[in-house]
Amino acid sequence: MSAGLLRNSIKGAASAAPFFPTLLDQMPNAIVVFKAENNQLIYANPAAESALDVSCKSIEGHSVQDVFGDNQALTIMIEEAKHGQSSAQRQEMVLNSLPGSIHQDSIPAHVVIAALEDPNLIMMEWFPIDQQLRSERDERVSQQVEANKELMRNLAHEIKNPLGGIRGAAQLLEYELPDKGLREYTQVIIKESDRLQTLVDRLLAPHRKAHAMESFNVHEALERVRSLVLAEFPKGLRIIRNYDTSLPDLLGDREQLIQAVLNIAHNAAQALSEEIRSGVGQIEFKTRVARSVTISKQRYKLAMDLHVIDNGPGIPVEIRERIFFPLVSGREGGSGLGLTLAQTFVQQHQGFIACDSRPGRTDFHIQIPYRKQEKTS
Repeated sequence: MSAGLLRNSIKGAASAAPFFPTLLDQMPNAIVVFKAENNQLIYANPAAESALDVSCKSIEGHSVQDVFGDNQALTIMIEEAKHGQSSAQRQEMVLNSLPGSIHQDSIPAHVVIAALEDPNLIMMEWFPIDQQLRSERDERVSQQVEANKELMRNLAHEIKNPLGGIRGAAQLLEYELPDKGLREYTQVIIKESDRLQTLVDRLLAPHRKAHAMESFNVHEALERVRSLVLAEFPKGLRIIRNYDTSLPDLLGDREQLIQAVLNIAHNAAQALSEEIRSGVGQIEFKTRVARSVTISKQRYKLAMDLHVIDNGPGIPVEIRERIFFPLVSGREGGSGLGLTLAQTFVQQHQGFIACDSRPGRTDFHIQIPYRKQEKTS
């Protein structure tokens, strides 16, 4: 929402105090309101609380400088808004903080400062620049993924029928061969046809099976993944649980989420071969609740936030931007389908998956929004 619309929508804020927070609570961007006379904060909406990792109550009485430090560009914007030099000030800046201030991080953000109808109140709205960049990137990736999926589906269907014919012909030929020694060659044809058939089935699998939508505990699903991975890598690998136990149950396909996380964790364990041999291999499952998130231009109040983090060598730079594409693998002999299927499963739940990788730390980040069960008539 623009600063002008916000300003007009909360006219008379001082005389309509009960309505004032209710309205701003619904805004997707972070918003704080402070007194013009001393820059003392009187309100922060839920998006601002989440961005600053503080509660509205804890910042009341503090000044804008207490939160964001002595930021010269921000101070100039506030002074100009106070003196009515323009209806709203807009600028991209880094919102820094001083040591010991309430908020410790730096935030590259687009900032809007506007005087409200009540001359004693000023509003500050901001959103992180990387949020906008991520939204644009997600849209590009989503379009490319859809194109790739359509291509792979069509290709799989085109391969499937002639593949069955090749296998059947090889079997018939095997029965007619007078020299049993020649059957070694027909067996190669049959086995390779079966291998390709399995590959085709895996490409088509996510689009065949109907969703088994149910409410389930995410941590129970992660515990199953953990036990499966540790059963295959019993020595030298530690899987850390970093759970937010307050997470509500998630509505989705439990088995699909298990498969998606298992594909990621299994890839991580295979990449940790040297660390596992040295006894220092580590994978972390980290869960949190994300508030006021935007996924594919859709706004959600709450989302399940999951990170799968390993301490391996990192994804090779040359394939880092293509790891979710079909048949792209950083491991010799890998099918290149594990992460593609994980991405498909997550997107079928209106979520997103991304990866940040460098030597010593690879972080797969999954967000799936909390949705209500649709009623069936």
